[in-house]
Amino acid sequence: MTDGLTDEYASLLAAYSRYVVVALLLASAVMGVSASGVDGDLTISSFGGDSEAAQKLDYVRENFETGDRNTTSMQVVVRGDDVLSKASLLETLRFQRALRENDTVAATLRERQPTVGVGTLVATAAVHAAHDGDGPPPQPSLDEQIAQLESMSAAEVEATVAAVLDPDRERAGGVNPYTLLATDYEPGSTSASARVVFVFQATDGGDALSDAVVDAQLDTRAIAGDTVQTGDAFVFGAGIVDEESSRATGESFAVISPAALLLILGVLGVAYRDVVDVALALAGTLLTLVWMAGFMGWADIGVTQILIAVPFLLVGLSIDYALHVVMRYREAREADSDRGPREGMRVGLAGVVVALVATSFTTAVGFLSNVVSPIGAIAEFGLVSAAGIVSAFVVFGALVPAAKIEADALLERFGFDRRKRAFGTSGVAERVVGVGTTVARRAPVAIVVVALLVSAGGGYAATDIDTSVDQVDFLPRDSPAWMDSLPGPFAPGDYQIRENTVFLNDNFAQSRDRTTVHVLVEGSVTDPGTLDRIEAGEAAVANTTSAVELADGSPDLDSPVTAIRATAAENETFATVVADADTDGDGIPDENLEQVYDALFAAAPDRAGAVLDRADGEYRAADVRVTVSASAPTSTITTEMRGVADTVRGDGALTVTATGPPIVDEVVQSALLRTLVESFLLTLGVILAFLTALFYWRHDAAALGAVTMVPVVAALGWILGAMYLLGIPFTTETAVIASIAIGLGVDYAIHVSERFLDELGGTAGVYEALDATVSGTGGALLASALSTAGGFGVLVFALVPSLRRFGAVTGTAIVFAFVASVLVLPSLLSLWYRYAGVHRAEA
Repeated sequence: MTDGLTDEYASLLAAYSRYVVVALLLASAVMGVSASGVDGDLTISSFGGDSEAAQKLDYVRENFETGDRNTTSMQVVVRGDDVLSKASLLETLRFQRALRENDTVAATLRERQPTVGVGTLVATAAVHAAHDGDGPPPQPSLDEQIAQLESMSAAEVEATVAAVLDPDRERAGGVNPYTLLATDYEPGSTSASARVVFVFQATDGGDALSDAVVDAQLDTRAIAGDTVQTGDAFVFGAGIVDEESSRATGESFAVISPAALLLILGVLGVAYRDVVDVALALAGTLLTLVWMAGFMGWADIGVTQILIAVPFLLVGLSIDYALHVVMRYREAREADSDRGPREGMRVGLAGVVVALVATSFTTAVGFLSNVVSPIGAIAEFGLVSAAGIVSAFVVFGALVPAAKIEADALLERFGFDRRKRAFGTSGVAERVVGVGTTVARRAPVAIVVVALLVSAGGGYAATDIDTSVDQVDFLPRDSPAWMDSLPGPFAPGDYQIRENTVFLNDNFAQSRDRTTVHVLVEGSVTDPGTLDRIEAGEAAVANTTSAVELADGSPDLDSPVTAIRATAAENETFATVVADADTDGDGIPDENLEQVYDALFAAAPDRAGAVLDRADGEYRAADVRVTVSASAPTSTITTEMRGVADTVRGDGALTVTATGPPIVDEVVQSALLRTLVESFLLTLGVILAFLTALFYWRHDAAALGAVTMVPVVAALGWILGAMYLLGIPFTTETAVIASIAIGLGVDYAIHVSERFLDELGGTAGVYEALDATVSGTGGALLASALSTAGGFGVLVFALVPSLRRFGAVTGTAIVFAFVASVLVLPSLLSLWYRYAGVHRAEA
């Protein structure tokens, strides 16, 4: 806007303030109705559906019969001095029986073998050893298993344990007992420090567990606590994780929200020193969020985890916009004692509206650049952010100023003096924000050089920032000691889910989907040599660091080779087929693979269907399923398993792809991170172009656009350096949070530059203009930074690590944006004036 346009806009708003208030309140009501249509159920955005790894994973899930479809599992970990003792084994068998007797749990158990544990294997082996009848013994019931162990002495139970866990014992299929023991178990030993019981539940196949399944998992945890007395036990399940995470988030906000609100109100109270102005600022912030939600309802955009960052950005902008409008209004009335509320707002708004427009346009257009992203969630993030920023401008550029006029006019009619001093124009606040002009007078080059060197150091450190995602980092931690002393309603519960998960990941081979990798072999899988290539891949798996090693030293994997060996060991007819196709005597068929596969399907259809894809009699693919450590970085898993795929491929014509949830996550993370970084660069480019055009149009000072952007870029470098020092990974989560730094950094910098040019036009010297800028605009920035950084910074006390990271990065970003704008930018402006401004003015 030119000066004429800003004056005309401010004059119209001041003249028709009552109509503006009514019209925008009606619009807010309409947006509120639309907001009610927003899907409030938080969904986890899916980013990687089109990647090759994701497509191959879908193929595996659709074409290989693992028997685990529409099921979920709980892992009941038993720890103690000797969890293979008679007493301990009996306790877990009685625990399994108690699950079946509990109506809530029993209703969710799958029909086939709902529980599996070492106790089951030992008791079943004991029953079979005592079987006197002809033919194979039947599978004993739980009551029969319990009765059998109860009738045996401790020594007899120990002997049976030794037989079941004998490393030289031939295992004709069934459950591998080593998968049920901690990986530090010594093969052949009859004692162990930890073991696991699997409990399988039937699900409806949806992405989320039903309430019935979650309730059953919570009941299972209680039953385990009541029945397992020898040592201790904990239960791990997806429903338990979700329940504890949700509860920790709720308890975190219950403690933090009052503290954050009091802190924000305290800072705003000091800055405004007026209840009405604080109420207007908070009401405007609330209406901005209503408008954002209304847009989401109108655009049919639901709540996703990436959109959670948008309200925080809008709260920061709203508080900042409100402070600038009110403080410029106060300055205008203080400058002329004859000005009433209407004239004071006309003058004050005319002086700040250009900065509001520039800030809103640049940040909105910058975020709007995300709409070109091929990732839908990122496009929605950009669209909602832009809509929210425009909403903030409408509310604080029109509604709040108009409401301020009406409120002050009404109060003054009743005799209340509504003249207040602007924050930052005196006292401690003036001295704090005045540091920037002091440095600009004495050593502007030094402060700019130091700022850029620190930023460059942060950028260099960013090349070494961890970009991997560890799911454990999202689990709640137990509360610190000081929180336990809080009064009843605020005292958090105990959270052991993180420690339990770490123990489980570090000590057991996991069968969860998140810890499974598939090496998919496609093409002519019946060609001679295919199984030899797969066996070479198995050997490569054993040499990786991410694959889980069982207690017997072998990697936990399934493949056509393992299926053939296991079936040959229990079926003589199939063993003959294998021997006939094995030309070199290594136990692996080298020819007639189609006949071998047919015989495998005939002898063990479930086992064959888990590793071979057969359609219309044609074999299309084979699968090597590898269990990887849940604590291994996804980048390491991806690199190592792709190496295994290369080994299987060799020089042949097979198409071999490493896939699985960890690999898909890594591909998605890398692609999303690249998209966000590209979006950042595009955003900065768009903002630079706009500011260059704006300052050239209004002040014939095109170079000032680049000068204004320098502290924004510098602050971004500082944030990356701080993340490196604090050990915070640069992930999609923190990348989205960093976008807040750009939004607020641009906002702060534009206000300073625009105010400086306005003051420069009416004063004799550059330093007088800087003094007026930092004492007026700098005071508003200080109050804005303190309230938003403090309000969000208290999130570092949350129980949920993701909230802690959010608070740390957001608070740091806001502080850095403020420091860059009031400390570095004044020096840049003085240097610009020295080398460009004077010549421009003389021209």
